[in-house]
Amino acid sequence: MGKGHLLASLALAIAGLALLGLAKSSFAATSTDDPAGFVTATSRFGNGTIKARTRHSALGWSVELPGGNWVYCRRSCSETLRVETVDFFQSNAAGFGQITNECGIFGCLDLKYGH
Repeated sequence: MGKGHLLASLALAIAGLALLGLAKSSFAATSTDDPAGFVTATSRFGNGTIKARTRHSALGWSVELPGGNWVYCRRSCSETLRVETVDFFQSNAAGFGQITNECGIFGCLDLKYGH
């Protein structure tokens, strides 16, 4: 393996670790917004806001829905809460799943396809 390949591999590994650290810190920040263990979700479609409790277990973070059910957080607890409550009908329109409607570390990316 040449020196150029080794340097490229090393640079790729460092970039991957940096992105992993960014994703992990982003998740932790949204899961522990409030010292009391709460997150707030704001609708992307003008449907208001909601605040709910969070908890951590051996399997990961979860957020409490208004009916009392606990749902494991996917990308972040605030995004899972938003998609499951205030933006539920917009998130599930036209057969889209909830995970595809959650905003990630790069913000909310709307993919629109022309016809």
